Amino acid sequence: MKGKKAFTLVELLVVIAIIALLMSILMPALARVRNQAKTVLCQSNLRQLGTAFDMYTSDNRGYFQQGYMGLPDCGSPNWWIHAIKPYYADSDVCLCPMATKLGVEIGRGEIGATFYAWSAQGWLGPTGSVYGSYGINGWVENNQCPTETENTRRKRWRHSAVRGTNNIPLAMDAQWIDAWPSHYDDPPEFEDQDWRNNQNSHIDRVMVNRHNGYINGVFVDSSVRKLGLKELYILKWHRDFKLDGNWTLAGGVTTTQWPDWLQKYKDY
Repeated sequence: MKGKKAFTLVELLVVIAIIALLMSILMPALARVRNQAKTVLCQSNLRQLGTAFDMYTSDNRGYFQQGYMGLPDCGSPNWWIHAIKPYYADSDVCLCPMATKLGVEIGRGEIGATFYAWSAQGWLGPTGSVYGSYGINGWVENNQCPTETENTRRKRWRHSAVRGTNNIPLAMDAQWIDAWPSHYDDPPEFEDQDWRNNQNSHIDRVMVNRHNGYINGVFVDSSVRKLGLKELYILKWHRDFKLDGNWTLAGGVTTTQWPDWLQKYKDY
């Protein structure tokens, strides 16, 4: 009776090598599919937030929330995350699936990062009770504080009934709860730069490479779309925001003027 034929060592090594080769081919593809799924879920979250904002303004004669100001002569603060909370059921809707862990875990305290969420360390509520990885366009607020300058007040989108709402950012991927971009803001010098390193540039807060050269954003008309990192300079953040600023093609920017980490991405 003939004995059963067994694998030789060479044959076994060949099989292992083939499996390893297949894994090396499939793993990047699986990672891309997983990230694409997270991008779709992120857009779904933002769509829900857009709907929540729409319901809030409908209940408040078209006006947006008061905003961050909590000075004694301005009344109680009415942050967006508190104002629209009654209009959505799941608190995790404020978390991009690419950034669910808190920045405190990497030593950023309450500040988020590209793949980390920001959190309230007591000033928005009990520690750990308020968190998110999206930020609002700070210019979309109905702030009535009398100490606010006329220049700042004029820039605001206080009411939802305005023209061009499909190009007015409402909320987007961000490393902080809000952002107040201006057309003259310089981009981050390096990827995942902590915005506190440059207090004069609010665009740092939203220029996060969370979706492979893009962020997701919802606009005042509730539309949701992917936004190229350099595209952020051609959105109408506030009433005086110039769409042909220094960092746009219309303003004469060249690819080599961008920080190294941004040069490979599309110009606008």
